[in-house]
Amino acid sequence: MSFFNRYKNRSVINSDRFDRRRFNQLYGMSDALQKLNEFEKPYPSFESLLGDIWGSLYKMRPKLMENTEVPDDLKTNHSFMERIMTDEKFDNYRKYTKLDELSSILATTKFGAKTKEWLEEQREENEKLNEYMNELQALQKQLQKQEKQHKAGQSNDQLQEDLQEAKENIHKEVDQQIQQNGGSLSKKISQAFQETKETNERVKNLVGGTQAGSGETEIKKVPLKDQLQLAEKISNQEHFKAIAEWAGRFKRIARMKQKSAHSDSVERSGVRLGNDIEKLLPSELALYSHGSTRLDFLRRYVERQTMTYDTKAKETLGKGPIILCLDQSGSMSDLDAQSKGFALALMSVAKKQKRDFCFIPFSRKVEVHRYPKGKIDTREMIRISESFLDGGTDFMLPLKKSLEVINESRFNKADIVFVTDGEAHILDTFTNDFLKVKHEKEFSVLSLLIRGDRTGTLEKFSDRVVQIKNLNDTGSYRAFEI
Repeated sequence: MSFFNRYKNRSVINSDRFDRRRFNQLYGMSDALQKLNEFEKPYPSFESLLGDIWGSLYKMRPKLMENTEVPDDLKTNHSFMERIMTDEKFDNYRKYTKLDELSSILATTKFGAKTKEWLEEQREENEKLNEYMNELQALQKQLQKQEKQHKAGQSNDQLQEDLQEAKENIHKEVDQQIQQNGGSLSKKISQAFQETKETNERVKNLVGGTQAGSGETEIKKVPLKDQLQLAEKISNQEHFKAIAEWAGRFKRIARMKQKSAHSDSVERSGVRLGNDIEKLLPSELALYSHGSTRLDFLRRYVERQTMTYDTKAKETLGKGPIILCLDQSGSMSDLDAQSKGFALALMSVAKKQKRDFCFIPFSRKVEVHRYPKGKIDTREMIRISESFLDGGTDFMLPLKKSLEVINESRFNKADIVFVTDGEAHILDTFTNDFLKVKHEKEFSVLSLLIRGDRTGTLEKFSDRVVQIKNLNDTGSYRAFEI
């Protein structure tokens, strides 16, 4: 039975049927919210509290019910919601979560977890509260046992009265603790909101492209359930957090590199007539700024006769596919998060330029993953982030697979980025065959050697070998210029 079918109208705010139905759907999508509610629930109406927290954050005009209108068994929820909604920072939280389903459900999970954490702390410090909550849990177990032994509706009246009394006692103690220690609860809620913002930004780092502000646009294209799955992975696993942060950093670097490449192409390509305001020559802008020449400028601008930069050369830059061969041998384990952030950023370059992308992680074994036009969904992001091959290093395996991929028509004239921290023997016969195909297919190889100085093997098959300390070294940024 679903959440709000069981708890219809059990709310201390002005929730309506739409609110309850939508939260029921979101609750079903969020594993984190379900786990928070289902395991060691602190008190019976806690699950209704989660719905009210969400409603207060998501609704356009949430309003707390008058205390006199609240059923006795929801009084505790009312005390919590009153504290949350009257907090001086609450309106600032809502600017971020109002009518935003991802932000509001993430914040609900965080707020609920911090509320539960605060309650456990109060329980440790307040013997009465701890005693009442232990009593409530014992009575609930006894009631559940009795309901199994008797037919519905034949539960012991005395047990029900004891249960109600325990709930009232808990409410009195919790309400008193909120009045006395509400500042600590507000502090935890503030921490929860900060964690929500950070998680949301990391999701945008992973999903967004190399253009500024693209995270907001790209995330809207992802199904909400997938957004939540990715967000909860990032929220709960430090490794995912690190990958998202590295991806965001490398995408910003890629954006600068691509912008620089664009500027260079503009300088080389001359001028043409047109009226693209962003491409107007400085001399034309000067004519506009003087009163005596402004009318003539405007006439020519309307007739598309003003001089603008010709940027056709930009379209010829980096149009070939990209193949990334990434070392995942055991010695690369400490750079795993960084290297995956690097891979996702390079994939974003491919996506922005509509270039096919192939990811080949390798060690003593190899995998091949193709992404047409650089497009990747959240499940693949999660798979890439969680996978690590480990083991020794073999160069010939990924290079052989690269040749197989390049023989596919769509990967003709590919650029290969080969990333490793090691050295591996390559047969001369293999090198000769590789170079022959390289000449025929007209592809290039950029190798990045991390923490090493033995470049001999890499130089056999690479156009260029760059020695770097790690992938955040400026030398590695050359990969974003291809």
